[in-house]
Parts: sequence; structure tokens; C-alpha cells
Amino acid sequence: MSILKEFKEFAVKGNAIDLAVGVIIGAAFGKIVSSLVADVIMPPLGLLIGGLDFSSFALTLKEGTDGKPGVLLTYGKFIQAVFDFSIIAFVIFMLVKGINRLKRKEEAAVHKLTPDQELLTEIRDLLKNK
Repeated sequence: MSILKEFKEFAVKGNAIDLAVGVIIGAAFGKIVSSLVADVIMPPLGLLIGGLDFSSFALTLKEGTDGKPGVLLTYGKFIQAVFDFSIIAFVIFMLVKGINRLKRKEEAAVHKLTPDQELLTEIRDLLKNK
């Protein structure tokens, strides 16, 4: 089988396409959550703790000289990334929890027997016990 044919079979399989769609939507969702954290959540949080902006927190390791920039340890950006991750993880957890709840309801509905099926099951069980 040629490599081109194998690649075509791989690329048009549902799993590869689903994965690509998931990655694209995930990237867009990440931007939305990052904006939510940076633009909506962090300003009031910064105001509550005295007007501080986390993204500007930095520790100067070496001052800049002769027009060269200094060396900064920008731990505020790390704090921002931790908040982003925490919110994204929570949202994904809630999404998966909701999907699992829907699946359980769907499975319960599928496994529910009609009255006729229940009666036949009882008759079968009685016949087995004889």
C-alpha cells in the first residue's frame, strides 16, 4: 500500500478529524478562558488585594545597563497561568460531569423494560425456578 493511500485513509477516518476539531475548538476555548481570567476575574481580585496586577509582578535579577534590558523573573505571569489552568480545568471537569450525567440518563432509559418485557422476564424467572 502506498504511503499516500495510507495517509488518505488515516486523514479521513473519523478519529483524526474529531481530534483536529477538538484541538481547534480547545485552542479557541483556551483564548476565551484566558480572556475571562485576565480581563474579568483578575482586575476585581487585584482590586480586593490592594489594586495589584498579578501579571506585572516580577523580581529583578539583574538591572539593565547601557540600553540593554534587565533580567526579570516574571512570577506574576506564572500566577496568571496557574489561575488560567485552574479555571480551564474546573470548566472541563464540569463539562465532563454533565456529559457523564447525560450518558447515565440515556443508559438508564435504554435499559428500562416495557411492561410487556417485565412480565415476560417474570415468567422466564418463574419457569427457571421450577
